[in-house]
Amino acid sequence: MPDITLLTRDGARFDFPCADADSVLDAAETAGLYLPAMCHEGTCGACHARVAEGPYALSPVGAGALPDAAEGGVLLCRCRPEGDLVIDLPYGQADIHRHRIPLRDATIASLTPAGSAAVALSLTLLPDPALGTAADFVPGQYMELSIPGTTIRRAYSMANLPNWDGRLDFLIRLQPDGAFSTWLAETARPGDRLQLRGPLGRFLLDETSPRSRCLIGGGCGFAPILSMLRHLAEFQDELPTTLIFAANREDELFAADLIPDLQAALPNLTVVLSVWHPGDDWTGFRGSAADALAATLDRAAEPPDIYVCGPPGLVAAATTAAAVRGLPLDRVFSEQVQPR
Repeated sequence: MPDITLLTRDGARFDFPCADADSVLDAAETAGLYLPAMCHEGTCGACHARVAEGPYALSPVGAGALPDAAEGGVLLCRCRPEGDLVIDLPYGQADIHRHRIPLRDATIASLTPAGSAAVALSLTLLPDPALGTAADFVPGQYMELSIPGTTIRRAYSMANLPNWDGRLDFLIRLQPDGAFSTWLAETARPGDRLQLRGPLGRFLLDETSPRSRCLIGGGCGFAPILSMLRHLAEFQDELPTTLIFAANREDELFAADLIPDLQAALPNLTVVLSVWHPGDDWTGFRGSAADALAATLDRAAEPPDIYVCGPPGLVAAATTAAAVRGLPLDRVFSEQVQPR
């Protein structure tokens, strides 16, 4: 049985065995270590790490070769040891949970269209003997949702605020031939029951920062941004904040009708609606989310903290736009939304 050694960015070390058929991610959870991960099937990239020493094989399931595969870059959910491994993790020990992530049962309260290619899904948590009925999370976090009767699970961020009623709201883009998308579009109905795992994630506001903020949501990456803005509105936050809500076409700005209420509660909120391929009548910003961010940074008196959530290409482009303008990486907080 191979032995695994994990080394965190801040110098912590974790050792545990790995059963022959297990991935490194499976073995870590068996040892009571819950590493950052989302899909568990090689598509989201959240469990990326680097093998520093030792032989391994990669499961063929999931994404193709990683850009750093030649240097030992792997997804831990696909990495199966063929001997003892030493693995460098790209995060500190604070990102490793030492307790099992809660599993909750919920029912679908409503399922309605949101724009041209998304749905708004609302769930109601069922009472739990230990956790009660409360929907307890931090704005920006996500839940893993499982399709009933299957092992298929997907991660989606909450768009609402924590509450005592057990309500969880999600904005989910319907992907052609996507497993969860197909279930939502063809099978799911109000009253159906499903299981959730979470809350998870560290895409959170740094409320200790005195700097202004720029929050960027691309497509359904707007969900955690909306939760953050609702949190700021609830506490009547006064820091200058810019919202960039980006989409490919106007009819994908599915939550634009919620923005006036946010502006009323946050008088220092500036809103930029950015459409990459608009029609002739579009009067808002024309361009990508990265273009909108570049324009915002170029006219900013002081560089803000940046929070960006969306598809991988959007996140990468926005991060590059910030870096070109001299913002350090520790001022850019991001989370990717994966098509699946």
